[in-house]
Formats: sequence, C-alpha cells, structure tokens
Amino acid sequence: MVPARAGSKGVPGKNLRTVDGRSLVARAVDAALATPAVDTVVVTTDGAAIAAEARAAGALVVERPEALAVDTASSESALLHVLDELEREHGSVPEVLVFLQATSPFQEPAAIQEAVERVRTGAADSVFAAAPSHAFLWRVDAEGRAVAVNHDAAVRPRRQDRAPEFRETGAFTVMRTAGFRTHRHRFFGRTELVVVEATTAIDIDDESDLSLADALARTRLAARDALARTRSATRDAEPTDAPIAARPTTPSGTHQTLQHQP
Repeated sequence: MVPARAGSKGVPGKNLRTVDGRSLVARAVDAALATPAVDTVVVTTDGAAIAAEARAAGALVVERPEALAVDTASSESALLHVLDELEREHGSVPEVLVFLQATSPFQEPAAIQEAVERVRTGAADSVFAAAPSHAFLWRVDAEGRAVAVNHDAAVRPRRQDRAPEFRETGAFTVMRTAGFRTHRHRFFGRTELVVVEATTAIDIDDESDLSLADALARTRLAARDALARTRSATRDAEPTDAPIAARPTTPSGTHQTLQHQP
C-alpha cells in the first residue's frame, strides 16, 4: 500500500513531483511491482491526478475519505481504511502488508523482499527499513542545556568501537496484517529491521530534498551507463578465436591473460 495525499505544505503537489523524470508515486509503485513477493499494489489517495498516475503505473486505487486526508491524519489510519475496503469488496485481506512511502524515492525491491520473507515465515511480525548511523545525538533540555542522547559525553569512542546503531528511514514497513489491525500501529510483536543503503535513504520533506534526490538519481544513472560502456569495451577487447600460435606469449611461453577491471 502506498498512501499519497494530494495536499502537501512543504512541497506542493509532492507525490506528483518527479525524480529523474518519474513521479514519486509512480516510483513507489514501480518498486512494489519489482518485488517478487508483492502481488497487488494499492494507492490510497484523495487526489484525482495522483489516482490517474497510480493507475497508469499499474496500481489499484482506493479513494481516501476527506477525514483521513487532513494533515493530522496518520498513515496508519489510511492503511486500516484500505484493509476495511478490501475486506468489504473481496471478503479477505492479504496475510502480509507492505507499507511503502512515496516520499522515499530510492526503494530497494531486494530489501522489501527480504522483509516480506521474514514476516511471511514467522521470523518477525514487523520489519522496517533502517540505515546505519554513526551520529552523536544531542537534545536540548528545558533549561537550554545540551544533553547527550546516545553516548557518554565524557567518553568519545572511535566509530569502529561503538555498537552499531540505525535510523529508521521511513521507506517501508512490512507487517503481519492481523497484528497491525489488532495493534493499529506499525511496531508490534517481534520487530526487526532491514539495513538499506544510507546514501539513498532520502525522505522528501522540502524542495532541497527533492533537488538532492534528483541529482543523486541522475548521478547513479550516469554511473550505470559508464559501467555498461566499460563492460562493452572490455568484451570487444577480449581475444577472439584466433589460432593459439597467433596469441602473444610471455617469455616463459605461457599465454598472457589480460585482466580488465569492470
């Protein structure tokens, strides 16, 4: 399920804004459809344009009631509404629910698949995306003083000496549907995380996030194109089926091997 409200104060029309030419809602649908374990993708929205974009990308659409489309409405309330609608129309709900955020433009289908498998096999009840974090976190108390949160301020260990920590990215949460409907929130029962790449764990909250995501997407595409050209050139340069005697040899008489870095 992909919740995608029409209203957004930080980035107007956010869910239809594009990263590398593809809207955020379409990118979320693409990632879901690229995950083998996902058989149905549903977008819940109150916007006609978003609904049209979602359908064009291959998703079903459930119209979100106005009361669940206001700023104060939670994503959980929208998911629960969709489950109720599916049960009313089809008489059943899926065993496993994948909640994808359209505001995370770099979803990883392999990570989603891993999370689904953990829930489906009973290893976990809820699995969410998280990125490694080495930050020293602080908060400010009522008197304006800085207070260390996740470390002893008097001891500054090296990064490699600290216990691993992770930050929730918001990209996706995979849940056992029955447990979610009972608890009515995402983190229940045995909760685990799937580690995703920190550099692409971007959540679109403002225009600068969108610009960063678009630049990163274009950089990744350029890198893939360069790698493909390098591999193609490597294949073209490999020895053909010429007679062995025609191939260059080392002084010892053994054949040379040209090693090409991909």
